[in-house]
Amino acid sequence: MSQVVLQAHGLVKRFGGITATDHVNLSLQLGARHALIGPNGAGKTTLINLLTGVLPPTEGRIELLGQDISHLPSHQRVARGLVRTFQINQLFASMTPLQTLAMVVSQRRGLGARWWPKLGQDAAVVARCEELLALFRLTEVMHQNTAALPYGKRRLLEMAIALACEPKVLLLDEPVAGVPAGEREELLQTVAALPADVSVLLIEHDMDLVFEFADRITVLVNGAVLTEGTPDVIANDPQVKAVYLGHGEEVRT
Repeated sequence: MSQVVLQAHGLVKRFGGITATDHVNLSLQLGARHALIGPNGAGKTTLINLLTGVLPPTEGRIELLGQDISHLPSHQRVARGLVRTFQINQLFASMTPLQTLAMVVSQRRGLGARWWPKLGQDAAVVARCEELLALFRLTEVMHQNTAALPYGKRRLLEMAIALACEPKVLLLDEPVAGVPAGEREELLQTVAALPADVSVLLIEHDMDLVFEFADRITVLVNGAVLTEGTPDVIANDPQVKAVYLGHGEEVRT
């Protein structure tokens, strides 16, 4: 039986009289490629904010590797292996990809603020940075300031930072949002090549990416789970088709 690495039990989030998340149950298996989809206003971002500790739940609990993390702050969840990317880049504009990754890798390895003088001196840090730069196709731009990078490369750098945190669970929040068509293919190929031992929860509106990437899909509507299943089951579900067609979208494989 597959190991469950991340589990939400009856998650509820209320803002006054509005229920943004309505008794959501979600299980992420070890090595999963799991997508969370739903129309605008379905509660996807609220659910991710609950899972990552940005918001406290009104009811319910969250477990990571069998441990209750419902009330842990975000940084402690990251330390335990639950890492996310964001819809909008949150990068250091004046730093290069190499400097950024060296800082993250060094801090992860306990070097803290001493990363800068050790850049190039710690063989293990250098090796990990080179590995991440290659995996995320950033080697050619590793010495350029982040502010000067094409938008697609900045999205790749954000994913590289997340992986540098050595996640057990990686939440990808709309990784191709705003990426120009000419830069999308590189990003899609990189997402597909993420390490198999990292369990991924993808939040995305791009149905081509969802059906290409996911082995399981959860559909959220009005804060509640409408249905869950394999891509084939979801693509042919009449309820899902009705929800998406009602919002001008087409579910396709």
